[in-house]
Amino acid sequence: MTGLLYLGALLVSIGAMALLDARFRLAFWRSPGASTAAVVAGTATLLACDLAGIGLGVFFRGESVYATGVLLAPELPVEEPVFLLFLCYLTLVAVLGAERILERRADAAVPDGGGRHP
Repeated sequence: MTGLLYLGALLVSIGAMALLDARFRLAFWRSPGASTAAVVAGTATLLACDLAGIGLGVFFRGESVYATGVLLAPELPVEEPVFLLFLCYLTLVAVLGAERILERRADAAVPDGGGRHP
C-alpha cells in the first residue's frame, strides 16, 4: 500500500490544483486549449531532459518504499511524468494567479480609471 503513496499524493495534488484552477478560472477553465498546449509542451520538454540525463548516465532512479516501482523505461519511474505534469500545471496556475493579483492591485491603486481626465 505504501508503494502507491507518492503517486497518490501527486494525483491528489493535481486534483487540488484543478479545484483552485476551476474556482478562480485561471488556466484550463479560462483557456483550455492554450493551457493544454502549455502543460503538454512543458511536460514533454522536461521529460526529454530527463531522458537525455538518463541516457548520459546522469540521472538514476532512487529506491523508495513510497513509489510504485513501475518503470516506463530504464531509470524512469511512472511517477516522473506525473510529477512533471504537476510541476508544469502548478507553475501555470501560480503565474496566472500572481498575474491576476498584480492586475487587481494595479486597478485598485488607480481609483479614477487610470488618471485620465476628459
